[in-house]
This record gives sequence, structure tokens and C-alpha cells, in this order.
Amino acid sequence: MGHPEHPSTVLSLSGYRAVIEPEKWFEGSYTLVVDGTPQSNVHLGDPTRLFFEYVQRIGHVIDQLPEGPITAVHLGAGALTIPRYVEATRPGSRQQVVELESDLVDFVREHLPWPKQASIRVRHGDARAVLEKLPAGLRGSVDLVVVDVFGGSRTPAHVTSVEFYRSVAALLAPGGIVAVNIADGPGLAFARGQAATLGMAVADVAALAEAQILKGRRFGNVVLVGSTSSLPMEWMPRLLAGGPHPAKVVTGRELRDWIAGAPVVTDQTAIPSPAPNKSVFGAG
Repeated sequence: MGHPEHPSTVLSLSGYRAVIEPEKWFEGSYTLVVDGTPQSNVHLGDPTRLFFEYVQRIGHVIDQLPEGPITAVHLGAGALTIPRYVEATRPGSRQQVVELESDLVDFVREHLPWPKQASIRVRHGDARAVLEKLPAGLRGSVDLVVVDVFGGSRTPAHVTSVEFYRSVAALLAPGGIVAVNIADGPGLAFARGQAATLGMAVADVAALAEAQILKGRRFGNVVLVGSTSSLPMEWMPRLLAGGPHPAKVVTGRELRDWIAGAPVVTDQTAIPSPAPNKSVFGAG
């Protein structure tokens, strides 16, 4: 149950309860919790302060893009943590955010508003369906696509297939990148399959995570980064140094060994990501 004083709402589409909780250890920071799963953290005074480890890793990847404004598409809104980061670090960027739960966006906008001057357009609907209907001018011109789609604590099956990733890759400008947040547990069968699948849609893939997670020892998040051209080698030591630590960046032969022959996911074989044990997120 949420704290009675914390803003909350029941989302009309899924029936999940969304709650915004102040972060006890970081004043000015708030966590959006949906169906008991912490989904986003926002620091209203400083959007460059990224709280969750996987979001920090995505932030470091964004920092490697050439300086200046970018064109970005975000599949999955949460509390718009990454769009806020892009706006703060690259003012003037053009951003499109796709979110299925329109009342979640309204709830976040009311309690955790983002800057009015930010060029952030929110499109409502299913991530894959909206992806197919984005303006033709975006195809081949997007510098960054972030895939962070969750229904509660699980990624829906239809945004895990090679057909989906090929639609994402079609948006990318030369040198553009896609960053995918993958949540998986011991053994990492789902994450390894996603790396194999993304690798069929783009030219180069890297995996970023805490070392123990990449070894499949516990549930956690793996960030997959892909590009239609080779990822710059100079990025890898920078991403490793950027942390959060302990950090691991896996590319090339090491990535192929890590994938270990996991099958490519198609629309016919796709399944949702595994559900985490509730203890992963603590009691609240």
C-alpha cells in the first residue's frame, strides 16, 4: 500500500496503481512506482542527476553522441527521466515520447512537471503501433531511440522481436544509436536472446551492466546499445569508467560468447520478460 500522503492514481487502461514517492536519501528526488515496481526517478531541481543504475548507463551513452541538440524518440515514458536529461544537457533537442497509459503522463505532468520550453511531444498509444505511424521525416534522421517499455514489471512480448527492432533501426540516422533497457534474472536467457535479436537489426551491439548481473548471478538491468554502423571503440573505456561501478561493457567476440547461441526472437516466438520476485524492490 502506498503512503496516504503520496500522490497516487489508478491507471484506467491497466488498472495498475501509480504512486509518486519522495526519495528519502536525495532531497528533491521523486520515484514513480507503478504496480509496486519503481519505474522512474526524477530530480526536479537537477534533471542531470540520474538515480537508477541503468538510467545512469544510458545517460553515459547519450553523453558520447556529438555535442549539440539531438532528435530523440523514447518508447515508454515513465516520468520522462531521460527526455528531461536530454533537454538539460542538450537544449534545443527535438523529442518524441510514446506512452500507452495517457493518464500516467497526465499524472506525472501534474506532480512532476517538466520545463515548458522543452520540445517534447508526447504521443499516446502502443509503442510498436505508434512507431509505425511516426512522421516519415523521422525515418533515417533520429540520433537516439530509447526502448524502455514495461507493463508493470515486465516488457511486453511484441516489443522484443526482430521485426520490432528493424522498425526501430529504420528511424536511426547515420551514427544514431538505440538503447534498450532489459530486465532479467539468473541465467539471463531473455537478455541474451534480446542481444542476439537486436544484433540482427543493427550492425553493432554492446551490453552494459554490473558485472554480477552480466554473469547471470541475480536479477537486474542490462542496457543494450546498438547502431547501424560500428559503435566507436573509444566509447567503451569511457562507458566503463563512467560506471556506476562495478561496471562491465561487453562487445565483439566477448558479446558473441555471452549470447552463447541464444535464439533470435521473432513475432511468432516472442514472450514477455520474466517477472521479478517482489523482494527485488523491497517492501515499498
